[in-house]
Amino acid sequence: MAVWENLTGQAEAIEIFRAAAAVEARVAASSMTHAWLITGPPGSGRSNLAFAFAAALLCPGTPDGDRDAIRQVDARTHPDLSVLTTDGVIIKMATVKEAVARSQYSPSVGRYRVIVVEDADRMVERTSNVLLKALEEPPERTVWILCAPSEADLLPTIRSRVRTVRLRVPSIDDVADLLVKRDGVDPAIAELSARLAQSHIGMARRLATNPEARLRREETLNAALGIRSVSMAVNAAARLLAIAGDDAKAITIERDAAEREGVLRSLGVEPGQSVPAGLRSQVKALEDDQKRRAVRSLRDGIDRILVDLASLYRDVMMVQLGREQAVINRELGAQLQSASASSSPAATVATMDAIALARSRIQSNVAPALALEAMLVSAIRR
Repeated sequence: MAVWENLTGQAEAIEIFRAAAAVEARVAASSMTHAWLITGPPGSGRSNLAFAFAAALLCPGTPDGDRDAIRQVDARTHPDLSVLTTDGVIIKMATVKEAVARSQYSPSVGRYRVIVVEDADRMVERTSNVLLKALEEPPERTVWILCAPSEADLLPTIRSRVRTVRLRVPSIDDVADLLVKRDGVDPAIAELSARLAQSHIGMARRLATNPEARLRREETLNAALGIRSVSMAVNAAARLLAIAGDDAKAITIERDAAEREGVLRSLGVEPGQSVPAGLRSQVKALEDDQKRRAVRSLRDGIDRILVDLASLYRDVMMVQLGREQAVINRELGAQLQSASASSSPAATVATMDAIALARSRIQSNVAPALALEAMLVSAIRR
């Protein structure tokens, strides 16, 4: 069981990390880079590669790993692995300080203490400066692995202290093959999901294993194609927000219930029993974390909708330019033909620009309803 077997489309990057783990296994620790940055577009597999590299470093044997260490890393329970992540909009400074403190510990069973920072771009500047101090004076046996969409998302001072490995967008065939081999998905569904997700590995898996997610995506595109007036654009914006909310709830509801059940069990509270007053603060802290995660999940859901709409109007442009073979949403062939005939390429470009602007506005905390309404007005087709 090799740590690299569930990765796809990143042969060059895998070779870099495999070689680094192999070198570390043979020679002195001083030859090992203490801080890495994995960059790549969403869905390229940044986190998957980070944890594969962590498993290779933590395994006591070969750089391809052993079953026990891989299982522990997959479950995030390895004693020498720390994971810095967030379910909220930003990574809190207290969380970074805790990770920095852990980085000072010597490894207990492995060759290294490894700290993986997912979504490192979610740190504000003063929080990044806390991490910077740890990277400037790293302990001898600690390795930091940061993940971010691009180097530009991090402070220049942090970029200068890490070795960057850039990932590429995997091909649709690569992602489809992974879904078939890893998740047992039907090849036709795997190809459809990989294509609709535009090679985003996580989203492709969700579309492939969740028929409701595919239906919600289809409803999103049909709502945008049916806009004929300003009032319809306003109604469509409200519907898209509702779809994003339903999608976010579908992702979080099961996880929230399982977390609450686990916390109550650990506190000794039986199912159906009221929580004693002395324990309510711990349950309240969990509920607050879940609310913050719900906010981020909703934002992520809205952004996924905007990405899907961008692919839709890209397809309209392809039809207008006579390049039907490059269409992503092939199942909407008739609707795409109608939309392309009812507008000009210049109008389609304007709509795509409006989608990009809406994404930027929502990231800047503009009310999503207003941003979506303004964007969808540009999508009116007579």
